[in-house]
Amino acid sequence: MSVLFLIDIVTTPAEPWVEVLVDCPGLQSLFTYAIPAGLSVAPGDVLRVPLGSRTVGGIAIQARQQLPPEVNPEQVRPVTEVLSSQFFPAGYWALLSQLANYYQTPLIQVVRAALPPGLLRQAQRRIRLCALADADADALPPAARQLWDYLRQQPQGDYSWRHLQQKLPQAAAGLRVLLRQGWVESYWSQPDPPKPQFRQVATLVSSPEDKLTPQQQRVVDVLGHHGGVLEVTALKQAAQVSDAPLKRLATKGYLVIQAQETLRTGQNAGHRDQPKPLTPAQQRAVLAIQAAGRGPLLLHGVTGSGKTEVYLQALAPVLARGQAGLVLVPEIGLTPQLTDRFRARFGSQVLVYHSGLADGERYDTWRLALAGRPVVLIGTRSAVLVPLPNLGLIILDEEHDSSFKQEQPAPCYHARTVATWRAEEANCPLILGTATPSLETWEALRPTDRYLELPERIPPRPLPPVTVVDMRRELQVGNFSLFSRTLAEQLTSLPQQGHQAILFVPRRGFSSFVSCRSCGYVLGCPRCDTSLTYHQHSAGEGLHCHYCGWRQTQPDHCPQCESPYFKHFGCGTQRVVEALERHHPQLRVLRFDSDTTQTKDGHRKLLTAFAEGKADVLVGTQMLTKGLDLPRVTLVGILAADGLLHLGDYRAQERAFQLFVQVAGRAGRAEAPGHVILQTYTPDHPLLPYLLAYDYPGFMAQEAAGRQVLGYPPHGRLILLRLT
Repeated sequence: MSVLFLIDIVTTPAEPWVEVLVDCPGLQSLFTYAIPAGLSVAPGDVLRVPLGSRTVGGIAIQARQQLPPEVNPEQVRPVTEVLSSQFFPAGYWALLSQLANYYQTPLIQVVRAALPPGLLRQAQRRIRLCALADADADALPPAARQLWDYLRQQPQGDYSWRHLQQKLPQAAAGLRVLLRQGWVESYWSQPDPPKPQFRQVATLVSSPEDKLTPQQQRVVDVLGHHGGVLEVTALKQAAQVSDAPLKRLATKGYLVIQAQETLRTGQNAGHRDQPKPLTPAQQRAVLAIQAAGRGPLLLHGVTGSGKTEVYLQALAPVLARGQAGLVLVPEIGLTPQLTDRFRARFGSQVLVYHSGLADGERYDTWRLALAGRPVVLIGTRSAVLVPLPNLGLIILDEEHDSSFKQEQPAPCYHARTVATWRAEEANCPLILGTATPSLETWEALRPTDRYLELPERIPPRPLPPVTVVDMRRELQVGNFSLFSRTLAEQLTSLPQQGHQAILFVPRRGFSSFVSCRSCGYVLGCPRCDTSLTYHQHSAGEGLHCHYCGWRQTQPDHCPQCESPYFKHFGCGTQRVVEALERHHPQLRVLRFDSDTTQTKDGHRKLLTAFAEGKADVLVGTQMLTKGLDLPRVTLVGILAADGLLHLGDYRAQERAFQLFVQVAGRAGRAEAPGHVILQTYTPDHPLLPYLLAYDYPGFMAQEAAGRQVLGYPPHGRLILLRLT
């Protein structure tokens, strides 16, 4: 649903010059530009400026009354255009500068990561044909002839230079010849940035007094039914008329047709709900949050303990004070259910921001957030960089999740770190909510009064029991299926019981460690106590350690039991779905991973279909392990658990334990009890007793002790230097 909204832009008197941070790789210093007469430029404006022979994007940093002595005024070039006004509030540069300094990233790269996509699109070099009717291409060298023929495939003969380089290996050599002869020209094209969207809106301004035609009467009736205001396109469709009746009514003065901005925020309030009664633990948490000063609080609640209701009731007084709230989630897949819950409580005050939205939607959401109104912004990692001038509360849901860390491209920031800075700057609380806290957060906040606990599910019911299946024994009895006999039996009974199951596959593609099929031994690095990673390349197969660089060939026999049988772990979601269709054709199956949720609203559509009972089994990766409330799910199967237990990462056991607890928490959230079946080739792994007892403190204690011995975080710090 589109929202009609007018934003007033307050302009400030222009100074003669402005310092600009230009969007050009390798340039980090500010450039001074003149402000042309009649053009208003203020700090925070997104600009288009000349740089060398082309035009680039840039950000106005500060206005200047005087030029530096070393700058010749005659050499100062003017600003070309203001693309967006006041896109950064006062004080926002301090946050971006802090991020750039902390992560050793050029400021312009930080700005590019923060801004909605498209505002700083770089100019594109293009090649096009010149009008040469008598050109003799037979005399051209082969590379030039190939480029010439390719350009002539299109009537305009106009292609981006990057496209030509990808299609033609000798494009550069051919271009030099064609440019020298004047048969083609090279030019720079600046893509259009996102702009506000305007639509024609009809407004009924007075009641008609004279007789109307039937078509005119239908227009008036439809407008009256919609409160007197409706977009012209929708009005014509509802009244089944052309433009003529509208123009006639406008001429008579009964209605006004004008352009109004439509904010592309995708808002849909749906049904409204009321605050739910709180348990004593929830009540203590809400009161503690409201009384807390700035800085982080750990909200540690078991799965199904009502953390979302705590978030909602903590946000309500923030909005009532006219402040904004920021809610961060690790995956786009978590936003549909969470957004629906928040919009049911707060309606159109809820905004969404993540990479799955169209450029125009993110552009409008950013501008609406800038307006300083009481809103709740829900988003993924990038939303932590959206300016909210009057911020009153930050919530980081599933704070333990590694998706909050940006890996590539730079800046490689952690949203939890940036959220901590923002909470300090805004003097507001930061709620770190999770059922499985990260070790860093646990060690920092567990011993303090900023630790809040929700120890029971709502309504009270036990966490689902976990059954560990030894897959080595399955092989010994001749079961070579992906599904153990225990899991297969449970799956078979699903349709009769009217229940649903989730099958969790640790990774979408290939889990690259090697394990002995007979005894479960995992080939590990002799130096680092992590599993070796299997690589297959043109030079042959090999095992590598990604920490110290140790390399070795794969042995012929297991070092522990001498068995010659090894398993290269890999079990993708597609393979699991195919196995279900082959062995359990009676089951209706949906696949939930990054491949099946690429389309707009793909996450919402799949989850809605499953929640409505249109499938018996949902197969997916870690996208479905957290934050999903699916009452019919009573069975969770964890396939190839070894894919998490033996990753070549010092955090492997912590992340495995977190994922197992999270996905187990999807089962038994309603009346019917839940059950979890975990399949592994290493049933004696030291992590599993803690999982069976849901003993989070015990697991954290032994994990922290192991980290301390090796000097790993939180007892030490690691720095990654990536040389490119």
